Amino acid sequence: MIQSSTPRKIRVMFTPFRDGLQSSFGGKVRLEAILPAMEAAARAGIRHYEFGGGARYQAPYFYAQEDPFSCMDAMRGAVGPDADLQILTRSVSGVTLTTQRLAALELQAKLMSRHGTTWDRNFDYMNDVDNLVRTGEPIVASGMHHQVCVALMGLPFEDPTVHTAEFYVDVVRKLLARGLHFDSVCMKDASGTTDPRTCYETAKGLKKILPPEVPLWQHTHDTASLAVACYLAGIEGGVDGIDLSVRPMASGTVQPDVRSVWHALRGTGVTLDLDETHIHEVESLLLEGLKDYEFNPITTTPDARVVNFPMPGGAIGPNVQMMKEAGILDKYSEVLAEFPVVVRAGGAWTSVTPGSQQYWLQAFNNVLYGRWKKINAGYGMAVLGYFGRPPLAPDPEVVRIAAAQLEKEPFQGDPLEAAPDSLKPAREALEERGLPVTEENIFLVAAAIVPGKSLDLNEGIRFLSGKGKLSLPFKKKAETAPAAAPAAGASPVAPLRGPVITECTVVEGTTTRRFQVTIAPPTVSGELPPAAPTNDGGTAVFSPFEGKAQLVEVRVEVGDKVREGQVVAAVEAMKAKHDVRAPCSGQVATIDAEIGSDVMAGRPILTIAG
Repeated sequence: MIQSSTPRKIRVMFTPFRDGLQSSFGGKVRLEAILPAMEAAARAGIRHYEFGGGARYQAPYFYAQEDPFSCMDAMRGAVGPDADLQILTRSVSGVTLTTQRLAALELQAKLMSRHGTTWDRNFDYMNDVDNLVRTGEPIVASGMHHQVCVALMGLPFEDPTVHTAEFYVDVVRKLLARGLHFDSVCMKDASGTTDPRTCYETAKGLKKILPPEVPLWQHTHDTASLAVACYLAGIEGGVDGIDLSVRPMASGTVQPDVRSVWHALRGTGVTLDLDETHIHEVESLLLEGLKDYEFNPITTTPDARVVNFPMPGGAIGPNVQMMKEAGILDKYSEVLAEFPVVVRAGGAWTSVTPGSQQYWLQAFNNVLYGRWKKINAGYGMAVLGYFGRPPLAPDPEVVRIAAAQLEKEPFQGDPLEAAPDSLKPAREALEERGLPVTEENIFLVAAAIVPGKSLDLNEGIRFLSGKGKLSLPFKKKAETAPAAAPAAGASPVAPLRGPVITECTVVEGTTTRRFQVTIAPPTVSGELPPAAPTNDGGTAVFSPFEGKAQLVEVRVEVGDKVREGQVVAAVEAMKAKHDVRAPCSGQVATIDAEIGSDVMAGRPILTIAG
């Protein structure tokens, strides 16, 4: 039990404005919903916030049609010039979706510092020391506070050599030996699955080897209801700072509420460096700002099963939402059950982004297609070595299968050297489309590049062109009363028989954006009506998912002859591309959907004539 004979104060980083948004909504929240609460937090004297990076960098322009750099500027304005604003970066991936070259990470650090960031928490999901050294250097050069991480995770199987206190302490010992400059160290457990004893022993071991001027931080999630116990264990072991949130974005998949830890520390001689009595106003403004957003019970409810499928809070919510949209939420438990298999076979990297997505998508593919029948590109590249070296050697058979399916050789070199150049194609894409070529715009496009995906579908290009989609988790509106009958002599309005595509223009200050809107009549159940009949004798080709998926590729044209089983198109669901195969042989009669459009059950992609 903690008991300090002299007063001891624990520093707090306040997380509702980044991790809270990501873990609860996948980051899909507009700035206007949270800015008043952030201003109230500043009035309450809170001086350290997480405000960007991770999925919260992408979410504003992917889903909310807001510029993430403008959001960061506004948040800096809300808290004043003296508060510390922190981002989360993913080593060789930075805040992007794939591995990057060093030039892209240097631009990232420059832009983050330019737009208000003072602290950069940098982790490597492999705990690869070489990666942490190379990617930490641009952070140091930018002048930001460099917080280096050791990534923690509870293994879903027994192994005495990795993910132990000794293993974690050794990671930092190697960083010290390499001479990397860092201003603080964070024990980062994105899944909340490390047990309290390991947290205590890791903190105790790290404090022994760290210089006294280097603070030790701790980050965890309350997904398995272990967070308060782990924080108390870490504090007893010597932790100097912790991450906390406030409801409605606290506990569940997020960090504990400030008041929970404040109460747990009563009478111990240990206090927090903020006044918990002012938290109520922040909470009230968050509740008001988020009143139209739908909280998913899976992200707000603790789930002890996570100790066997170590998924970060920030990934559970988005993955559940994507499964729901794709109409495959019934597969959720099967995917969880496959987790220990993919973790062991991959090499036991930690399940923090992008590792969490790699595990998730491979487990998903194993359930959907059969074990190892379809290797997810990210998982395959990871087992082949393109993201760094995992703690354990990957299963040789899975390495062989991945190499064959991806047509890639195993790699032992520097991931930064092997990464494709993202800045050059981003600049060229802007120039070709007549869009402003600024460092911010180049990075917006580069950060959204996905190998094999057309730049016309790049979320940065779509946002800057005014063609992005709003995709926010709003509550469903209650059904309205039936429309009144038309006045006498008025022309009756024909009911909508199918989807109608129109456009709307939104003007925000000096910025004008145009959006494409599809309006479709609901059936009695609230679902879209079935598609119109196909050509006589034709066979419609649909997405393999019952729910919504984005059409990203059509490989045939009208008049082409196809054979049964041939790949004729591809859709994107769960952040991965899935083939669409012809159900029969014949000739392509019509192409019924456009690239970039959403397709779903009852809405054909194309039609094959017999």
